[in-house]
Amino acid sequence: MMPRVFALLLLLLMAAPAQAHKASTSYLHLRVDDQQLEGRWDIALRDLDYAIGLDADDDGRITWGEVRGAQSRIADYALQHLKVDGDGKTCTLAVDGLQIVEHSDGNYAVLDLRGTCSQAPLKLQLDYSLLFELDALHRGLLDLEFPGDGAKNSSHLSALFAPDAHVLNFEPGSTQVLRVFREYFRAGLIHVWSGLDHLLFLAGLFLPAVLRRSHGEWLPTPSLRKAVRDTALIVTAFTVAHACTLTLAATGAFTLPSRWVECAVAATVCFAGLNNLVPMVYRELFWLSAGFGLIHGAAVASALIDLGLPAGGRVWALLAFNLGVEAAQLSLLALVIPPTYYFRYSRWYRWIILLPGSAAVTLVGAIWFLERAFDLQLGVRLP
Repeated sequence: MMPRVFALLLLLLMAAPAQAHKASTSYLHLRVDDQQLEGRWDIALRDLDYAIGLDADDDGRITWGEVRGAQSRIADYALQHLKVDGDGKTCTLAVDGLQIVEHSDGNYAVLDLRGTCSQAPLKLQLDYSLLFELDALHRGLLDLEFPGDGAKNSSHLSALFAPDAHVLNFEPGSTQVLRVFREYFRAGLIHVWSGLDHLLFLAGLFLPAVLRRSHGEWLPTPSLRKAVRDTALIVTAFTVAHACTLTLAATGAFTLPSRWVECAVAATVCFAGLNNLVPMVYRELFWLSAGFGLIHGAAVASALIDLGLPAGGRVWALLAFNLGVEAAQLSLLALVIPPTYYFRYSRWYRWIILLPGSAAVTLVGAIWFLERAFDLQLGVRLP
């Protein structure tokens, strides 16, 4: 009875992320020049459609005509969720133009922002609440510029808005390293915990973690210590490789076509599940994990590229993000491996958890690959 209950709970945990609304990100660039504010705010069309409804004819496509027709509603919705104060006094803010641009994960509405403060602010406070009432996983990435006297004295500040960190304060010349580190460490955690592609890839690796392949069959691993050690090595190899390509791509060392990267991510998910059904690689899996980590790192880099982090903040942001990814993966390891180790001798684990779970991972990965490779809409979107 106990194995069946535990198996049901694991399946429910695996299925839960697929029911959630896709986590989203907006990109806010703001420049303060004396009393004047100017900037650009990129918000995903899918998020605006989710919030205020843009697809007027309900055909599943959002056209420029539909966006242009909803321009005033888009502007009103955005400005209701962004407040700017200079030295404690409210600054006016307005949308001065609207266009559409393509990011790596879809089309975005670009709002040109103009505003005025009563005086040149020494301190600036931003209150950001876009989409938080609808999606607790939404994040706002900020690049704030204070020009100063000449290029050498200008300062760029970076920040990450979240539901529990939606009001942030800024001063020209302040580095705020600890805040950047804390925010991007949390972003790394959320990247793993809320990313369905990442969770399914890890599921494909974790499902056989308490077993070992020998003479064509799955046998129980001899000790919990070995199961944890081997899985931790796989996870860390993934993180190190993930960090390498993420850092290189985010710093502009190379760029790859987004469709190729997304297809490759989907292929890694599919292979992670298929390898448990038809074992092809079952020794020294950390090498395989490292190779796949290179691909996932390239996929994540687009968000940091779009943000345009300044050189000083970029180092800390990348370091914190990668440490957050590692911490999140190790937390999942600690959550999954010890209880599954208890059931390693049970045939129910193999027939109710390992095989069906691996088949589900394989199927979803294959669907994602077909969608991205052939521009199809099969109903399962790649996060």
